[in-house]
Amino acid sequence: MATPEVMMYTLSTCSHCKSTKKLLDACNVAYDFVDVDLLDAEERKTILEDVKKLNPKCSFPTIKIADQVIVGYKEQEIKEALGIS
Repeated sequence: MATPEVMMYTLSTCSHCKSTKKLLDACNVAYDFVDVDLLDAEERKTILEDVKKLNPKCSFPTIKIADQVIVGYKEQEIKEALGIS
């Protein structure tokens, strides 16, 4: 089974974001991410608009796995969305 596409919106200082990255690394899952707080003002504004479409509260991490959105470090939900037991 192919691993679904994973995109994360994170903050560079967020412990939950770091834990999520470690989990995906430990599971050998390829993912893309954006540390929103490290973007310049114009890029940040654009990305935050995208995040709000997925997660109206705009909290981090916001993780998109295929068509599923998971907000926060929820190990079991993330593994289930990835098809990992």
